[in-house]
Amino acid sequence: MSTTFDSTKRSLQEFLRDVQTGKLKLPDFQRGWVWDDSHILGLLASVAQSFPIGAVMLLQAGNNDVKFKERLVEGVENPTPSPTENLILDGQQRLTSLYQSLFSKKAVATRDGRGQPTSRWYYIDMKKALANGADMEEAIFSTPETRVFLDFRGNPIPGRDFSSQQNEYESGVFPLAEVFSSSRWRSAFNLFHNHAPEFTQLWDRFEEQVLEVFKQYQIPQIVLLKQTPKVAVCQVFEKVNTGGVSLTVFELLTATFAVDNFLLRDDWAARERRLKEYKVLRSLENTDFLQALTLLITQSRRQAAQLRGDTADSLPAISCKRKDVLRVTTADYKTWADQVEKGLIQAAKFLISQKIYTHRDLPYRTQLIPLASIFATLGTKAESEGVRKKIERWFWCGVFGELYGGAVETRSAKDLPEVCAWINGGQDPDTVTDANFAANRLFSLRTRNSAAYKGVHALVLKQSIDFCSGAQIDLASYFDEKLDIHHIFPRDWCGKNNVPAYKQDCIINKTAISARTNRSIGGRPPGDYLLTLRKQGQYDEVRQAQILATHHVDFPRLAANDFPGFLAAREEALLKLIESATGKTITRTAPPAAADILAAQDVADDNDSDT
Repeated sequence: MSTTFDSTKRSLQEFLRDVQTGKLKLPDFQRGWVWDDSHILGLLASVAQSFPIGAVMLLQAGNNDVKFKERLVEGVENPTPSPTENLILDGQQRLTSLYQSLFSKKAVATRDGRGQPTSRWYYIDMKKALANGADMEEAIFSTPETRVFLDFRGNPIPGRDFSSQQNEYESGVFPLAEVFSSSRWRSAFNLFHNHAPEFTQLWDRFEEQVLEVFKQYQIPQIVLLKQTPKVAVCQVFEKVNTGGVSLTVFELLTATFAVDNFLLRDDWAARERRLKEYKVLRSLENTDFLQALTLLITQSRRQAAQLRGDTADSLPAISCKRKDVLRVTTADYKTWADQVEKGLIQAAKFLISQKIYTHRDLPYRTQLIPLASIFATLGTKAESEGVRKKIERWFWCGVFGELYGGAVETRSAKDLPEVCAWINGGQDPDTVTDANFAANRLFSLRTRNSAAYKGVHALVLKQSIDFCSGAQIDLASYFDEKLDIHHIFPRDWCGKNNVPAYKQDCIINKTAISARTNRSIGGRPPGDYLLTLRKQGQYDEVRQAQILATHHVDFPRLAANDFPGFLAAREEALLKLIESATGKTITRTAPPAAADILAAQDVADDNDSDT
């Protein structure tokens, strides 16, 4: 197998010359450079001492599999650049900083310590640089664009005005922009000092010990050769570019689509605005959209192959893995993007019908990928009640089977064809058959970190009415009343009555309660706050029992402050609720030991607003 990369060293001067001529350019997915003044000073000090600054990674031009829109490195002004030989994948900020400070002959556009834009020139104090035990970070400094340091009154500081070459010569500070063209500066410096031996020797030592370091400085380079596949370019870049702009598949496709004059970033921004009008979609990522799109593209290719009569073992796979997303063309995107958007909108409406109103309450963001693809594939067929019931069952099996955590590309690619085939009379999809919920899991569901925790909340919300008013809970009232997940037996009461934390904080002891009602509850015993709620709602115990029943809460046990009886009854009610949603029987087990719960419990979520 032939190698896909080459590694060697090149001089700093060669790198900067190629940047100037345009032989070395940037792929368009690379954003603007962001190093501030202090970082540039540190970089220059490292070079001045021959310290390593890390390797540069390049992509050789001419790769037929990876075509990017290109641009010159920032600061380069070249109306007739040379043909591209290499693209910078890693090292943009270092090369841009070095080019602008050492090669461009212009003030460097950077930022100060407060993050404010500024322009700086970089100098090195010749005597400080040559002193015994020289600290290059002390010897190298930057000046304002005027090259004049001012005091607090706005007046030039004596000895700190470098706005003329004569002042530079007198102060013995060398402009680093002249590192690679120092002969003229040297002649003028010696002439200014009348070729006095002291200054001639100073220059000779400075040239030998400092300037030659810059001129001989070598930077390791790794060049990905033009036969490197696109997926490898993406993977390598993500591994090495930890400090720069992360190269997701979206960034890579943005750059490749730009070759066809299609602005993927702008197209996505418009779709994102429309989609995120639905609060439940506000965590949606651009890569989710691309994965759903890739599922539909690969499904279409497989269906076309089936129609051609291709053998089963030669059919292309349905997939949304990175390598398949990277194969998406501009034409593919234009063909399928609208259908994905419609599928996501249908998915949002479906989730709202399941009482999942916000992205915070969405069990799995990743389950949006197959869900949107299923709706896009089914179209209007998904509106029928029977089809809807199957989609609901598949969805809740994914949630309570906790099957959409971690890497889910394989499951998504199976679910799309399997759910659609199931709807058309086929067998149950694997997500339905694989789903298994352990009864004791209810005790370890304590925060929104768990998909099943959010799933129980949504199932309860589907049937419940307002804890105080008895009004139906819908999209408007959910937000108007600031409904959230709160304790039924308050924490204060539980603490005073020695209820173990795993019992008081589990989902069994929680339900959807408005902020106003939760304030009325406070930390009081249920028997006390139920009386208050009846007075506020102006209803009797019979009506209150009906309201609590919609939350699967047993009124007599709650009113009697019977926590053990309440907990056992509600545990059973919630298990039946999950069984109904998934169509799966849950095996009942003995209550768990506290140690088992502590080992399995979810990590506390700092954003959880439970009280």
